[in-house]
Amino acid sequence: MAFEAKLTMGFMPISIIPAIDLKGGRCVRLTQGRQDNATLYDVDPIEVARGYEISGARMIHIVDLDAAFSNPNSRNRQVLREIVSGVRIPLQFGGGLRSLEDVVQVIELGVARVVIGTLAVEAPAILGQALSMFGADRIVIGIDARNGQVLTRGWEKEGKLGALELAQKVASMGIERIIYTDVARDGMLTGVNVEHTCAIARESGLKVTASGGISSLEDIKRLKDASACGIDSVIVGKALYEGRFSLKEAIDEGGGPTLP
Repeated sequence: MAFEAKLTMGFMPISIIPAIDLKGGRCVRLTQGRQDNATLYDVDPIEVARGYEISGARMIHIVDLDAAFSNPNSRNRQVLREIVSGVRIPLQFGGGLRSLEDVVQVIELGVARVVIGTLAVEAPAILGQALSMFGADRIVIGIDARNGQVLTRGWEKEGKLGALELAQKVASMGIERIIYTDVARDGMLTGVNVEHTCAIARESGLKVTASGGISSLEDIKRLKDASACGIDSVIVGKALYEGRFSLKEAIDEGGGPTLP
């Protein structure tokens, strides 16, 4: 009955996807995407993943920060392997996937979905190949932006491409979902940029996962209230590590389980 009431009110549940960011094989969170401003959490990423599964997560978002900043770290990939074998729910993985070989490698490790960012801007032909090989349900585009402009290579390079322009471009290629991150808010616990995220969803016609800035259950409620525009999920990281709320509380506030 509660679910039916939400539908009649014009919005859908927001799915909660908990995040694990890896640097040197350990859990960290960056502030505004700066690798020199990282908070290290003294937790085992494999145990964190298992805890998320127990708490009701049905997908986990994992980022290899070393690879995103062009600093290959085999420890992160080993941790990824251990998480793949340690949980039964799907994993969404991104960070430094800048060739077709990179994409193939992590999918062969057992990752359900890959997040492609820089590659979509710098080598759209390779993105097209990956899309042909694996399909739109396995390929997600990460659009990281500051003041509406796309950032690439671990958020260190700003081009002249607008976030909406990139969203529309990948939509025309057959992509179905993007993860939109307002870099200025990421790790700041200042609230998600609902208005801009909604505009990207509405004008691109894509399914959108919001990311960056979630600090409270109220932020999740605001996304849920705006979900008619096309936002159907949100990635939550730092707020969980710092105990602002539990994953179960976030899932309950979102009104449904995380995406399968």
